[in-house]
Amino acid sequence: MLKRTFLRRYATASLATFCLSFPLLSHAASPAMVTKGELTYGTAATFMPFEFTKNGTLTGFDIDLMTALSQKLSLKPAPMSMEFKGLIPALQGKRLDVINSAMYINPTRAEQVDFVPYLKIGSRVIVAKGNPEKITGRDLSLCGKNIAVTLGGIEESQARVDNQKCLDAKKPAITVLTFPAATDSAVAVAQKRADAEFLSTPGAVALLSEKGDTFETTGPEFEADTHIGFAVRKGDNEMKTLLETGLKEMVADGSYQQLIKKWQFPASVSIF
Repeated sequence: MLKRTFLRRYATASLATFCLSFPLLSHAASPAMVTKGELTYGTAATFMPFEFTKNGTLTGFDIDLMTALSQKLSLKPAPMSMEFKGLIPALQGKRLDVINSAMYINPTRAEQVDFVPYLKIGSRVIVAKGNPEKITGRDLSLCGKNIAVTLGGIEESQARVDNQKCLDAKKPAITVLTFPAATDSAVAVAQKRADAEFLSTPGAVALLSEKGDTFETTGPEFEADTHIGFAVRKGDNEMKTLLETGLKEMVADGSYQQLIKKWQFPASVSIF
């Protein structure tokens, strides 16, 4: 009897010692969430066709992607809509698990967050139908013109670079008009308050499919190898690994490519 009691105690103690020797296993497999069982993500729903509101419902490629990815991870997607400029502070403040808002990956942002890339896209110059200002693309024909861009987006950076090129060439400056959303930039072009808009290639496809009688593109696609990705907190390797796992499963079962086709993106956007 004494021998059996000793063995039971020894086995229990040994098991406890074994578990304590691997204290990070469960944490690595299950990163801490804002809300247990949910994947809380921030999105600025003003960037068609990635994230936007239609008939009061949040929709777009990114929304579909996160919904499908969450299902792969047995989590409930929980979107939080906010202004684009507020996304990184909300993530850093631990109000979000991830940013899912077609965020362009650049060195400045990479100092603040870690990225999980999922697409690569280029941009186009959008003008009013008939191209009244005879703009020939992202070139010196933009000098002296009003260019509409999304505040804080890569388009604003691109337009400011182009303005400097105009100044260096001794040509009139570009007036960079910033707006909260790409849709606002399009309205400015339609109302002739802006001469052109910089817009992602998928966004241009969506805009022309709906308003082809109002807008057209001019010049070739530019910066076509720009990557966009989910953003997670700096050093949050557990969340990064979780998202990468979900993406791999979507690529493997074909659902990633199905979403690209559904939203009529060019095949070149795929990075897998």
